[in-house]
Amino acid sequence: MPSFISEHPMLCALALIFIDIAVWRLISVNLANWKLAARLVIFAVFSAVLFNDGMNPMLVAPYADNTALHMAATALQIGWWLFAARTLTVLLGALMMQRVGHTGRLLQDLMGAVIFLIAIIAALAYVLDLPVKGVLATSGAVAIIVGLALQSTLSDVFSGIVLNTTKPYQLDDWISIDGTEGRVTDIDWRATRLQTSQGSMAVIPNSLAAKAKIINFSRPADMFGLAVSLQVSPHARPQTVIEALERAMQGCRPLLSTPAPSVAFKTCASGGVEYEISGFVPAMTLKREVRNQLYDLAFRHLQAAGVSLLSATENSAPPAMSAARALLERSSIFSTLRQDEKETFSQNMTLHTYRTGEMILPAGEVSDHLFIVETGVVSVGLIKDGHKFEAGRMGPGEVIGEAGILSDQAALADFSAKTFCTLYRIEKEYLKPCLDARHDIGEAMKALLDFRVHAAQALTQEAPAVPVKKGFLQWLRKRGL
Repeated sequence: MPSFISEHPMLCALALIFIDIAVWRLISVNLANWKLAARLVIFAVFSAVLFNDGMNPMLVAPYADNTALHMAATALQIGWWLFAARTLTVLLGALMMQRVGHTGRLLQDLMGAVIFLIAIIAALAYVLDLPVKGVLATSGAVAIIVGLALQSTLSDVFSGIVLNTTKPYQLDDWISIDGTEGRVTDIDWRATRLQTSQGSMAVIPNSLAAKAKIINFSRPADMFGLAVSLQVSPHARPQTVIEALERAMQGCRPLLSTPAPSVAFKTCASGGVEYEISGFVPAMTLKREVRNQLYDLAFRHLQAAGVSLLSATENSAPPAMSAARALLERSSIFSTLRQDEKETFSQNMTLHTYRTGEMILPAGEVSDHLFIVETGVVSVGLIKDGHKFEAGRMGPGEVIGEAGILSDQAALADFSAKTFCTLYRIEKEYLKPCLDARHDIGEAMKALLDFRVHAAQALTQEAPAVPVKKGFLQWLRKRGL
């Protein structure tokens, strides 16, 4: 040992404790292995300093004839036991983290508490030379009293051990505990914390979670179920309803194709018939958006099939109204026409049908007519880097070919039938004078065209290249040095 350490062992031992605290705080959390290595080295040096000076933690402190030195040596030997307990706790925690991850944090805390309790008892027995049996008897009586007082808390602790062992959920899982739904943000010795979809924090005691019904939406991973229920008139033919809802499902792109979404009949009563659309999405955050979109699509496709939801007090179109006229009533662009204009307009619309996969309007073609989708799902395809991909899907009431009508521009995308489709066609020579006379309709179509052009550009433009950082060694290699 260096002479300074031999001459001032207590001062050096105390300095090592402060160095350990400083190093532990200064080293980044990302360098956990370096932090552990530094602590092991410092503890080894600390132990060597104590044992070299005769301050054996397994024996009563020396310097009995000098009260000040005896007290200092006693404190350092007790500190050795606590230092050893802390080092062992950190080492076991690092090993457990590699095996069980953050879900074993509760077990780590309990194991750390047991290790520190053993260290304290050992320090009392070896360093202070106290009768351990008496201490254990006293601590046992105290433990019984404390256990009765903290019965609820201990129930949470042991329930937390069961939850960490069985692992019905883990961190970042979306779960529902007894009706409370949210994302798991923390599991500690007392409670499980959930962040709800409203952004609030729910704290569920572990004892309640261990007894409650738990639904884990994250198992299996990357697949989250959703369902939308609708009630329709009992007079509507079930096959018509099911086919309309299946088209609605195919028009909803975020729904996963595997497992395939489905439509099911649920209940029937004199007041109406209930159907349910169920499917899966790849992310929990999409559930609300997709549920809203799916309901809107179901409403539109049912309306196109002549089926009304029970929530609708009256049909959007009179029974005597033609299909073309009813489509104009539902269209967001042409709904502002007067009744007589709609009647004349509908008489100049021709019905066209397309089979699944058939091209309706190819990209690059200048359309001399406008299509309004009556029934079915239309797929919109774009090309990026030489590969074609589906950019969107269209349903009843949406229009195709506005670019050619407004400015003789070619279609930016391929429009093809995703399902069997019926579309009404309006020729340009009839539609153009109407747009010149009705500026509100022309402005609505222009806004739609601008939106689609910007959306197509955003989907097809190349991602900016990430600049590669060049270091000094790369500069040397480039020059052959």
